[in-house]
Amino acid sequence: MRLHAAAAALALAVPAVQADELLWIDHLGMLAGDPSVSVSFNAINSGVGGGLSGLIVESSTLGEDAEGGGNKVVETAVQVPPGYLVDGVRVCYEYSSAASFISQVRLAQVQDPPDTASVLLDDGTDLLDPGPVCVDSAAPFAETIDPAPGALLLSLRVNFGDTADRIVVRGVALHLTADPDSLLLEHTHEYLTGKGVGHNNTVAATTGPLAPPEPDGDAPVDD
Repeated sequence: MRLHAAAAALALAVPAVQADELLWIDHLGMLAGDPSVSVSFNAINSGVGGGLSGLIVESSTLGEDAEGGGNKVVETAVQVPPGYLVDGVRVCYEYSSAASFISQVRLAQVQDPPDTASVLLDDGTDLLDPGPVCVDSAAPFAETIDPAPGALLLSLRVNFGDTADRIVVRGVALHLTADPDSLLLEHTHEYLTGKGVGHNNTVAATTGPLAPPEPDGDAPVDD
């Protein structure tokens, strides 16, 4: 018996290793990195473009440096589901003016002991398009990011040319790829095919990961 139909159902639960997925995070939870930056939310009108809501980022100082030095950022920790690696970031935004913009997208990983963080993605491309637009970060690192060794911190550096400007972040996502070494993907799964009655119900085994089968109609049944 060929088990194309059953294999197709299992493939929905076990992602193909080659697949690239987008995981949208809670961008409204991003925090201001220093006192010169403020974040707010207005569900009625963001005050930028057509007014669609988002994380409103403002600054009381000019430039991209924080008070006392360092980067002027909004930042959050991100969660990655087991069995996946990170290979990029997508940012969706709109500016009230082209004079103020996102100047860096960065992912850093907290080390053990947790007194330092290693920068694993550092895209310093100035996002000058005032939007509304979604932009994928460049991937200057040679390998994907394994989230298991430590917490991942995502920051957006902002550069303000006018303190009256607003940057509205409308969405942030991680580009994920399945980890080929994950135990969640390399497994054997036994299941009943639904063919037969009672103890005659056929038991089949499938080892993941699986790619969806070629569409060729219903699976034939052996008599």
